[in-house]
Amino acid sequence: MGNMTEQRATFSSMKESSKADWDIISARHRPFAAALSDRVIGHLKLLGGDTGGFAVDRLQHSLLTATLAHKGGEDEEYVACALLHDIGDTLGSWNHPDVSAAILKPFVSEANHWMVEKHGIFQGYFFFKHIGLDANMREQFRGHEHFERTARFCEIYDNPAFNPKMECAPLEFFEPMLRRVFAAPKNSIYKDACHT
Repeated sequence: MGNMTEQRATFSSMKESSKADWDIISARHRPFAAALSDRVIGHLKLLGGDTGGFAVDRLQHSLLTATLAHKGGEDEEYVACALLHDIGDTLGSWNHPDVSAAILKPFVSEANHWMVEKHGIFQGYFFFKHIGLDANMREQFRGHEHFERTARFCEIYDNPAFNPKMECAPLEFFEPMLRRVFAAPKNSIYKDACHT
């Protein structure tokens, strides 16, 4: 429950807050933000054991996708995106790419963010016809600067990562990469306000 004698802000409305209040909040925010990678890893583990009817569970699919990206020579940020592209499944059952992209947005390039955010539509190219959706839905983005990048991600990393016989690296292999990617935000209105 935390230390009951800890210093806390005194306002009950942000309009009444003071710099002293925000100094307290900022001091508490720094260690909380520094532990983000631990929370992300913990949440990623929630994907284990749930197959959703697939041949592999959601964690193994994520690990397979990241393993393929790593073996494909992609940089750490891209591999982290490959690992986390479906992390939104647990809370965003109807919009997991949006949730995954939102988690990654402060820490990755615009190209990688767009790739994760749109991968659900692009992956649909391979299966939407089986569930009554338009397999060419991705065509609405044809001509976008990240179209080919996203199509490639789905084709060579996400699409083949459902094979239970394929070897994949364990989560522990990717943890140092995740920690480096989540070490400092690149895109956040708060990145300069609460320095570490």
